[in-house]
Amino acid sequence: MRVHFIAIGGSAMHNLALALHHKGFNITGSDDEIFEPSKTRLQKHNLLPAEMGWNADRINKDIDAVILGMHARIDNPELIRAKELDLKIYSYPEYIYEQTKNKIRVVIGGSHGKTSITAIILHVLNYNNIDCDYMVGAQLSGFDTMVKLTHDAPIAILEGDEYLSSPIDRRPKFHLYKPNIALISGIAWDHINVFPTYENYVEQFEIFIDKIESQGSLIYCSEDKEVEKVALNSKNEISKIPYSIPQYKISNGLTSLFDNESKEIPLLVFGEHNLMNINGAKIVCNKLGLTDQQFYEAIKSFKGASKRLELVNKNDQTAIYKDFAHSPSKLKATTNAVKQQFPDRKLIACMELHTFSSLNQTFLNEYNGSMENADEAFVYFNPHTIAHKKLEPITEQQVLKAFNSSNIKVYTNSEKLINDLKSKDWNKSNLLMMSSGNFDGVDFNAFANEILK
Repeated sequence: MRVHFIAIGGSAMHNLALALHHKGFNITGSDDEIFEPSKTRLQKHNLLPAEMGWNADRINKDIDAVILGMHARIDNPELIRAKELDLKIYSYPEYIYEQTKNKIRVVIGGSHGKTSITAIILHVLNYNNIDCDYMVGAQLSGFDTMVKLTHDAPIAILEGDEYLSSPIDRRPKFHLYKPNIALISGIAWDHINVFPTYENYVEQFEIFIDKIESQGSLIYCSEDKEVEKVALNSKNEISKIPYSIPQYKISNGLTSLFDNESKEIPLLVFGEHNLMNINGAKIVCNKLGLTDQQFYEAIKSFKGASKRLELVNKNDQTAIYKDFAHSPSKLKATTNAVKQQFPDRKLIACMELHTFSSLNQTFLNEYNGSMENADEAFVYFNPHTIAHKKLEPITEQQVLKAFNSSNIKVYTNSEKLINDLKSKDWNKSNLLMMSSGNFDGVDFNAFANEILK
């Protein structure tokens, strides 16, 4: 098979390219710019385009499939040529389905927790030597790529993102996977640029449930009343299995959960959202034939997914975490988790307004009270980012009013924020840095080392 990637440098796209290369496919690709780590990883396998930019001459009748990335535009010359030649053009999720349609497909959906739950399932399967294909939205410890596709693995574990599939396919990605086993972790309005109303956003999850294969299973978080409502209202002929927070305890900054026989299972992760994620993942693993004992033995060594309450560094008095949290529900869950885990320590929580939704004036009010459980909360945004996204400007006062909490301080200069943090007394205090970006280039490891000194 010869497959050409238009916009091969994206995080998801280059991982799919590597997965198909490892499967024995002949891979070519193009892009107008490729950053690290994609550049080095593609170069290592001789998949890096010789020249940057788009060239219609790369497209010919010998290509079996073209995979179109979100970074490409609808007037891309390679896309236009592919259409002229009547080549098969796939979005990223369409091709994932094409490669897994004869396997048992497990799809993890939800506004939050998707990556963590997918990571838990993969960790448990790997621990128990069960082969599977997969696609996950973060680099996981012990896994070479974020995508694996093989000829022989009977199972495919897929993270089901609700964002759009490609520039010419406006369907949410998770509508294309047709799961045998599906999980929904939560519904909290996101992607306002695509789903302009809450009702429109919820509808995407209703469609997702309708796409579950006949006689399939839906595992859903009953703690989220919107998820429960959508699950129970569905007329799809599937089994529906709820999950919630398991029994647990916190002692000396460590969390343990209790199994069905009240046996204590020590964990390396914490927070009620992670405990719910573990419970949902366990039911998925049970559906795949694993016993509770196999699951609990494996979960003891799960360290979490990258940038999901990831410990950057610590000493006896201070722990510094980074997290991908950017939406209101994620901010609240992550902030509460750290405060609950370390009740005797002061919590300083920082978040960056970085995504299209978070910087949108209409959406800002959704952040009401989302960081109120931090002792001090800092919110940062870069006015240049807003201009780059062609959004209406927002002011510091608007942000303060939206978060509606007395502990909030707003910054528009990341250097000043970092310097103010460095000057604080960190005795018996924790720091939580939350963003889908990096606060304009902050080296978290160097920053953490400086604070701990």
